[in-house]
Amino acid sequence: MPVTTDKELEPGQDLISILLEAAPIPLVQGDIVIITHKAVAKTEGRLVKLSQVQPSPLALDYGKRYNKDARLIELVLQESASIVRMSRGCLIVKTKQGFTCANAGIDLSNIGQGSAPDHEPTACLLPKDPDLSAQRLYTSLQTRLGFAVPIVISDSFGRPWREGIVNVAIGCCGFDPFTDYRGQADSAGRILKVTRMASADALASGAELACGKLKRAPFVIIRGFNWQPSTLTAQALLRPEEKNFFP
Repeated sequence: MPVTTDKELEPGQDLISILLEAAPIPLVQGDIVIITHKAVAKTEGRLVKLSQVQPSPLALDYGKRYNKDARLIELVLQESASIVRMSRGCLIVKTKQGFTCANAGIDLSNIGQGSAPDHEPTACLLPKDPDLSAQRLYTSLQTRLGFAVPIVISDSFGRPWREGIVNVAIGCCGFDPFTDYRGQADSAGRILKVTRMASADALASGAELACGKLKRAPFVIIRGFNWQPSTLTAQALLRPEEKNFFP
C-alpha cells in the first residue's frame, strides 16, 4: 500500500514521524516498509546545487564531447570508486557504496523546489550508507511501535542486456534479504542447489509498481510477506568481485 504525503521533504526532517502521520492504515507485526532512497537522501541532506560544483578537466572534456552538464559528470566522478564504462554519453560506475549503476545513482528529478528556492538545478546523491540509514529508521520505528518492522531503502537501477529499470534494495534492516530454497526438494523431489531469491529486491520492485514515480509516495507498506529476522543487510546482495563473470 503506497503512503503519500504533501510534505516537501527537507534535510533534518523525521521520516518515521512523516510515515506514521501519513499512513492510511496502522502498521502491524509482519509488515515491511519500503522507503525511496530519495526520501532518505533528502532528509539526510544529500543535496548538492550544481552551481557549487567545479568540474575537473575530465568532466569538462566528457561533457563537451557528449553535450552533458560537466558539473553533473563531476559529481558522478566524485561519488564513484571506479569507472566501469564511459561510453556514448553514459557513465556506468561502481559507487563508493559498492553499487554498479549509471551516474552513481545521482538524480535530478523529483527534487522539489523546497530544496532549491532559487530554482537552481539540484542533484540528489545516494545516501552515504544506505544500510546504516535503514538501521536508524528501523530502530526509530521499533521504538515507537514496540515491535519490529523491517525497512528497505529502494532505488531504480538499469539491468545489463535488458531494457527498462526496476527498483532494487540498496539498504535494508531487520529481515533476511534472501529467500533461500537451497537444500529443499522441488515438486519432483530434486534437491535445489542454487535457488536463492533476492527477496528484498523483489519487494522493492513490487513497491515501485504501487507508488510509481509521480504519486508523491515515498513509502510503501508491504503486508503478507513471510519474512525471517536476520542481521544481513543489502550489502549481502552485492556479488563479490571474485564471483564476477564480467570484470
